[in-house]
Amino acid sequence: MTTNIESWFIPFDIVMIVCSVFAVVLAMLFLIIIILDKTCHTVSMMLVANSCLAELAFGSISISMAIFTLQNDIKQIQYQDSLCVFRGFMGYVVAALQFYSFLLQAIYRYLIVIYPTRLFWQSTRFQVLLMSITWIFGFVCPLPYILTHAITYNVDNQFCQMPLRLSFLTVYNALFVCVIPVSLTMLIYFRLVRYVREMSRHITSANTLLRAQRELKMVRRIVILVIGVVTLGFPYVLFTFISFFTTPPKYHFRIAYIFADASMAYVMIALFQFTDPLK
Repeated sequence: MTTNIESWFIPFDIVMIVCSVFAVVLAMLFLIIIILDKTCHTVSMMLVANSCLAELAFGSISISMAIFTLQNDIKQIQYQDSLCVFRGFMGYVVAALQFYSFLLQAIYRYLIVIYPTRLFWQSTRFQVLLMSITWIFGFVCPLPYILTHAITYNVDNQFCQMPLRLSFLTVYNALFVCVIPVSLTMLIYFRLVRYVREMSRHITSANTLLRAQRELKMVRRIVILVIGVVTLGFPYVLFTFISFFTTPPKYHFRIAYIFADASMAYVMIALFQFTDPLK
């Protein structure tokens, strides 16, 4: 079945592909550097590698989605292939993994400052355990979307996604993907700010205070990164909010996803700027 397309569809599709490819290339490059450079074989860099792996997965899924959309737009057809729903499911998975990877970095810095003597909590084994839990969590939590057949093909946007509307799954998705990990990351930051201020008022060794301030600086960078992602994801948040009261704009997913793909490029550039061993 044929469909009408707007003049901006194909340029948007191409921009989405370019942003996603850029993010994937940088993610692969950073992972190679971390694997080959022995100075990067630390717990903190392992967590950075986890974020890069999440971005690599995010970018790969986004490329697949954008190519599918571009093909349908060029042919001006309505077509749902066999992987459409799977791509939609994986889109929710990788978006969550992105935010939870940032949360894990913040948790690690928090443990170093608040519980410096709990060495096991700072160990590679414990952090790998946390990473494994977040990846399992990331795949398990979106399963209701598949089991309830909530992910459907949207003809206008050429995506397989859950329709935006006021429903339990829409609220559940917002909480699972973004609200919980972002809120916890911000909570850790403000807790560290308060703790470091209290340390500076009391008799504390210079080395301990400097270390706490250094870790706080790293968490601040993570917060800046998260705020940037949330800002670029604002169109999706806005359309979700609008859907609670009325029908969102016809091409809301196309608009939201070009910003989401741009956020991946932003994340990789920010990780490079904020991670000295990668420079």
